[in-house]
Amino acid sequence: MSTVELDTAAETAAIHAIVAQVAAAQRAEDADAFLALFHPDAIWTTGGGKFLNGLDEISEFTRAVLPGATKDGYATYEAFFIRFIRPDVAAVKVRQQYFTHAGERTTEGSPLYGMTKENGRWLLTFCQNTPVAH
Repeated sequence: MSTVELDTAAETAAIHAIVAQVAAAQRAEDADAFLALFHPDAIWTTGGGKFLNGLDEISEFTRAVLPGATKDGYATYEAFFIRFIRPDVAAVKVRQQYFTHAGERTTEGSPLYGMTKENGRWLLTFCQNTPVAH
């Protein structure tokens, strides 16, 4: 167990801010802003099940799919559960909802973001994006 004191409220707010940045980058189709949220050694499994190992693979995939991703609608992201595994490691469950531009909800996802705190900043480090079947 770590002896580092954890300011849970401040760290929770910081994690919520990162999730908000994910949403903003996705909605703006800003690959650079999105990729800046990742640890260099991150792993990501897409909603389609594609495993991406490291920032280079995540970048290649993101730059291929993000442009034009919001032509039919957009997604919202809300961190609804945060568990601090250690003061510098958090498991974050996210409610991801997709909407048409008219505001009609179409689908949803349930990502799990494994985040680590590096040099005072929370980063996406090991993530799984999971669609929700209805």
